[in-house]
Amino acid sequence: MLNQISISDYAIVDQLNLDIASGMTAITGETGAGKSIMLDALGLALGGRADSDCVRDGAERADIRACFDLHRIPVAQQWMKERDYDGGSESDESACILRRVITKEGRSRGYINGTPVTLSELKSLGEMLIDIHSQHAHQSLLRKSHHGVMLDEFSGSVKQAREVAQLSSQYRHTHEQLNSLLSDQQEREERVQLLSYQLNELEQLGLQPGEVEQLEQEHKQQYQAGTTLSACHQVTQLCSSDEGDHVLQQLSGCLHRLSDLEIDHAGITNAIDMLSSAQIQVEEAVGELNHFMDSFEADPARAQEIEERLSAIFELARKHRVQPEELLEKQQQISEELEKVQCHDEQVAELENALHKLKKQHQECASALSVKRKKAAKKLEKLVTERIALLGMPKGRFCIELTEIAERTVSSQGFESIEFLVTTNPGQAPRPLAKVASGGELSRISLAIQVIIAQTAATPTLIFDEVDVGIGGGTAEIVGNMLREVGKNGQVLCVTHQPQVASQAHQHLHVSKKVSRKTSSTRILKLDGDHRVHEIARMLGGVELTTPTLNHAQEMLLQAQA
Repeated sequence: MLNQISISDYAIVDQLNLDIASGMTAITGETGAGKSIMLDALGLALGGRADSDCVRDGAERADIRACFDLHRIPVAQQWMKERDYDGGSESDESACILRRVITKEGRSRGYINGTPVTLSELKSLGEMLIDIHSQHAHQSLLRKSHHGVMLDEFSGSVKQAREVAQLSSQYRHTHEQLNSLLSDQQEREERVQLLSYQLNELEQLGLQPGEVEQLEQEHKQQYQAGTTLSACHQVTQLCSSDEGDHVLQQLSGCLHRLSDLEIDHAGITNAIDMLSSAQIQVEEAVGELNHFMDSFEADPARAQEIEERLSAIFELARKHRVQPEELLEKQQQISEELEKVQCHDEQVAELENALHKLKKQHQECASALSVKRKKAAKKLEKLVTERIALLGMPKGRFCIELTEIAERTVSSQGFESIEFLVTTNPGQAPRPLAKVASGGELSRISLAIQVIIAQTAATPTLIFDEVDVGIGGGTAEIVGNMLREVGKNGQVLCVTHQPQVASQAHQHLHVSKKVSRKTSSTRILKLDGDHRVHEIARMLGGVELTTPTLNHAQEMLLQAQA
């Protein structure tokens, strides 16, 4: 359950640290005081959408933390353990802190036990921890598509219904793949012919790895043969020709002159050593050049052959719109695609087999779901009818119509469509809610369903945000009794304007707004004793709190506790 919520610089809240107890907690206050701010902030901690407007004026960021105890939510513990968000400690595996930070620029970050997470992960975990029922929930009753969701929640079949929908989606996708394969037979044959031709052309080219680079180097060498040999010959002549003065001869003369000097000096000795080394290197360079010229062959025929080979490679590369060195990769791609296209018959057989298996799985799962739905529908009809009678509709009757889908197709809904019906007067046949019930009646029916579903919900923390709008008197007292009953086995937070509801709560929180010249801020206090009596009296009405009003408030609280 939710143990604590901390809010910093959110909306008109500067700083708020609030401990939340088990049971039913009422949240009250004047209109506009910000009763829903705490719930809105909690919604952000659970992964809700946010924008920069939620940051308090003058602040850099809003920071919201919600601390939970997961002892009663093993599915959430397992979810966190699988993702290593539990801190790796068995002693703390039931502790969970959700945090949301929103900057004034609109950037947002989420954390689970201090680990940065995506908002989708925050939302996935949040859905396991808290179930929020808003004052507009009755509007969903007008959508037939939502009726099945509510029945599945009541019957504990949400996971099973989700599996049926997933199997239906997989079946539909596989069926589309099969139809695509069967409908493009002519196109497939043409594709096979094109790919076969392209692959044969590339195989005939017989390109080898690194061949393009090797050919380009050899082509450059053959193309520059004359210039290369001429330059090498000129260099050897300058270094060691049989006629005239050359480099080796000059170096030799220099060595003789220096060697004849009778001076013992390091400079002379070093110069002789370096000239001797230069003479050796020039001789070796001449030897290398002579060896190169002896082995070098200028072959015009080979040059022509290389040009033709490169031309064929470049032409095929242009044809496939790739670089020459990418032709081998292109050949592999074409080969793989051809093999895939040629496996058409095998693919058809595989898809047909997959369709058969998916349909069988869907039918088994949908059949089991139908059994649970039919059993739960009768129970929910009875419970809702009893509740709406208590809520001021004594002649009302709630019905759930399960209509079998024709030929039991592989539908995402399962084998039946689900619709909620109601009759408000004796002798009238049940009809769709939108055609029979008024706005007030819809609110009461919705509240009855929400309370009943809440009692079977897997999430121990339930939030009711002004779901009692439009009711009062004895009906409001009954609503309070219902919420208190739900809170006995878990945790209920209820934002309410009804004193009959607030007096039923195990705990009472009061929201007030302080306004100064420059700023306004919201604060939340826990009420006990006389403070709670005065708040209930204020809710009962009147500018001044008279003794009868205070006595009435005291009596309401005593009756609720009894």
